[in-house]
Amino acid sequence: MPQWQIDYWPLAGILVVVIGFAMRFNPLLVVAVAAILTGLLGGMDLVAVVSLLGKGFNDNRFVTVVYVVLPVIGLLERFGLQQRARGLIESMRGATVGRLLVGYLAFRQGLAALGLVSVAGHPQTVRPLLAPMAEAAARKENPDITDDDLEEVKAMAAATDNVGVFFGEDIFIAIGSILLIQGVLRGEGIELAPIHLSLWAIPTAICAFAIHALRIRLFARRLRRKARSAAA
Repeated sequence: MPQWQIDYWPLAGILVVVIGFAMRFNPLLVVAVAAILTGLLGGMDLVAVVSLLGKGFNDNRFVTVVYVVLPVIGLLERFGLQQRARGLIESMRGATVGRLLVGYLAFRQGLAALGLVSVAGHPQTVRPLLAPMAEAAARKENPDITDDDLEEVKAMAAATDNVGVFFGEDIFIAIGSILLIQGVLRGEGIELAPIHLSLWAIPTAICAFAIHALRIRLFARRLRRKARSAAA
């Protein structure tokens, strides 16, 4: 091929992405297939393409799993994830804002204590699932709830995630915060094993759970009081 001619075949990878997303295939699979196809059509062999993908991921390992999952979450939202979450809460008897958020707090703190910090979070669970479910529970208790109160419900859902992960992750021995604390203390001449820091984090996590659960209950009680006042 003359040097001045442009090879358009590698652009077929874009077509794969468009068709894959339109057919609702797994987004990660679609992107991986498109990348491999682009490399092969560009004249690279399969081993070189896979090696290049691995090198790129390794060189940019600061990109955590959460950013890889973001496109998937966006697509799920596009196809009705929030509506499904609201519908689930509306169909559940006894579902309230307080019970939902306290349950999520326990779930989030428990996962963080096991080192599964990236399993939940604002982009993965709060925005697409927890906040819509909390809104649905609030509307279920008070159909005339104001927009300001709904904003507070969403804020409390986000705060619950923050409290759960912040005070839960320190229980896990291999988390970065534990290693940071150990390094700082070592710099000051204080030698402490990570296991000791993790054990001392347990009472703090229990207190944080109790305090924030109480805040949630008080918040839910205030919403119910407003609902009764509006109905009177």
